[in-house]
Amino acid sequence: MANSKPGQSDPEAPPPRPTVRDRRRIDPQTGAVRDSGESAGPGQAAQAAVAGVAKARAAREAAKAAAHGGKTPSAGAGTGTAGPAQPGGAGSQVESMQEAAALAKLVAELEATVAERTGDLQRVQAEYANYRKRVERDRGAIRELAVADALSELLSVLDDVGRARDHGELEGGFKSVGEALEQAVNKLGLERFGAVGDPFDPAKHEAFLHSYDDEVDEPTCAAILQPGYRIKDRIVRPARVAVAEPEPYDPSGGRTTAPLADQPADAGGTADAKTAAAADASDAADADQPGGPAPADEAEQ
Repeated sequence: MANSKPGQSDPEAPPPRPTVRDRRRIDPQTGAVRDSGESAGPGQAAQAAVAGVAKARAAREAAKAAAHGGKTPSAGAGTGTAGPAQPGGAGSQVESMQEAAALAKLVAELEATVAERTGDLQRVQAEYANYRKRVERDRGAIRELAVADALSELLSVLDDVGRARDHGELEGGFKSVGEALEQAVNKLGLERFGAVGDPFDPAKHEAFLHSYDDEVDEPTCAAILQPGYRIKDRIVRPARVAVAEPEPYDPSGGRTTAPLADQPADAGGTADAKTAAAADASDAADADQPGGPAPADEAEQ
């Protein structure tokens, strides 16, 4: 420090502290507007703070007066003398009531708007959920159609594999290829149906031959001419079958092919049988007598 020259600062001396001046126009403690020269010095700032406190106290007293009907006790209230009424107290109360009513109306409007927006959001969300479900369902249906169209072109190959198996010709490498093909189409959902003895269903069977059989009680698949294929509930190709059904019934409820011994004889039939038997007996008796009737050729001569 002894070596420092005049007009130069000492490098070892602490730097000067910054000076903060409050030049805000609004007092943060009282909320009052400051004068243009309040920030000139600390004394004026203190005076402004005191003035702000006084203004805040006056504002609180005015609010109390408005709450008590616009009257407030004066400084001589302790002696029993009533102070003058605060001017404009009733008007402030009316204004506060109007503001409260306006706020209540605004709150009601906001609540109605929120309820409307909430309803719109819920409807949009429900529509979106239905849209997603519909798209997923349509996507699955389109996939099934595409798979069915592709597999329908392989049905003839599967028929050849089945016929080769039935004739014992599915052997060697051809057998491996056929089995691999059947496993691949089964993974894609293709299912084979149609067996002898199944009840005939027009929805999934196609009748090529027809016959009658007393051993069945309903239309039945007697032979499978070509198996059918389906994917889940979708019929890719109906099974071609030969159908056997019971003998037709007559209107009375009995079978038309029933044997005659089992059919009941009516009264007319019984009478005709008895008449024929009596005529045969009389002819035999006449033939046994010596002078019986002459043969038919002699009588004509």
